[in-house]
Amino acid sequence: MTDYCQVVTTTDSYEAAEELARGVVEARLGACVQIIGPIRGVYRWQGELQVDQEWQCVVKTTTARLPDLTEYVRTHHDYEVPEVLVTPVITGNPDYLAWLADETS
Repeated sequence: MTDYCQVVTTTDSYEAAEELARGVVEARLGACVQIIGPIRGVYRWQGELQVDQEWQCVVKTTTARLPDLTEYVRTHHDYEVPEVLVTPVITGNPDYLAWLADETS
């Protein structure tokens, strides 16, 4: 496993995305969160096809923070089953990675 990762989740409003992003950064579970959107989500939920407007939150963090970050998202998210998908970061700008680790330590 690498030392750094990006974690993606989606919300149903810009306000919910910003609240979640602020909470993650204030709790020092991520160095930064980018909010992307609106986007369209097409998915099946409880047997029904859904098409909704969503906002994506991309958290830059360390793998050491993943358990706490995942729990934070699960308890502070308004979805019954929030998306938490993790992508490992193989390499990057050494100065950025040092900042990322420092900000989330």
